[in-house]
Amino acid sequence: MAAMAKTTLISSLSKSHTKSLFHGSPIPIKSTPCHIKSSATISTAAYNLDTFKFNPIKEFVVSREMTRRYMTNMITFADTDVVVVNAGLSCAYELSKNPSVNVAIIEQSVSPGGGAWLGGQLFSAMVVRKPAHRFLDELHIAYDEQDDYVVIKHAALFISTIMSKLLASPIVKLFNAVAAEDLIVKPSGVVGVVTNWALMSINHNTQSCMDPNVMEAKVVVSSCGHDGPFGATGVKRLRSIGMINTIPGMKALDMNMAEDAIVRHTREVVPGMIVTGMEVAEIDGATRIVKIEL
Repeated sequence: MAAMAKTTLISSLSKSHTKSLFHGSPIPIKSTPCHIKSSATISTAAYNLDTFKFNPIKEFVVSREMTRRYMTNMITFADTDVVVVNAGLSCAYELSKNPSVNVAIIEQSVSPGGGAWLGGQLFSAMVVRKPAHRFLDELHIAYDEQDDYVVIKHAALFISTIMSKLLASPIVKLFNAVAAEDLIVKPSGVVGVVTNWALMSINHNTQSCMDPNVMEAKVVVSSCGHDGPFGATGVKRLRSIGMINTIPGMKALDMNMAEDAIVRHTREVVPGMIVTGMEVAEIDGATRIVKIEL
C-alpha cells in the first residue's frame, strides 16, 4: 500500500506540467485549528499614535515561542511526503493543492527563490513566455501583456506572491538558511536528504566538524539550478555515488529550445528523486536559459 502511494505521488510530480490547474482555481487547502484572528475579526479602528503602546512581554517568551514552534516543525517534517531542495516554489505550490501531501522546502539561502527576485543582470522586470502567464492568472499577479509574452513589473512580485500562499498553507514548511548536504540512499532509492544549517555547511573546513541532521521523504525534488548544495547540482551528486553514469552538462544559451525541454523532461531520474529546472539541462545536455522560475 505504501509503495502504491509513493508511485502515485511520483507519477503526479513528474507529470505535474501536464496536470497543473493553470486554467482553474486553486484547490482549497484543508485548514487546521489555530488561534490566529482572521481579517474579518481584526479591528480596523485607526491608531492613535499619541497614545499607542505595545502590550508588555518578557524577552524569554519571544525566544521560547520561536524555538518551540521551529522545533515542532523539525519534528513534524523529519518524516514527510516531499522534500523540495533549493526552493522550487512553483512545484511546492502545486503540491500544496493536495491536502494529504506534506511538503518541506529546504532553502540554502535566507531568501528563497534564487535569482527570481530580480530579472537578468539585476534588472527588475520578469518576462514570462505565453502560455505560462495562465499560472500568473491563477496567482492573481498583474502583468503587461505583449503578443507572445507578458512582463511582471518586478520579479519580486511573483516570488513574494507565491511565497505568501505557500507560507499560509498548514501542510508546507519552509526551512530557509538550511542546506541539503547530501542524500539518504537505500536499496530502494533516494529516501531523503541530509541537512545542516547553511552557515555550518559553508564553514566545515574552518572549524571542527558539525554533524548534520536528516529529513526522510517519499520523494525528493532537486531544483538546485546552476550551483547547489550537493557539490554543484543534485544530479552531480547522483553521479558521484554511482546512481547515474554521465552528466553531459548544459549547452550554450537557446531559450526557445531550453524552456520547452526543461518542462517536457522534468522527471524522476532515479527512484525517489525528481529533477527540475536547470538540473534537467545538466543531466540531458540541453541548452541553458537565462532562468526558469515557473
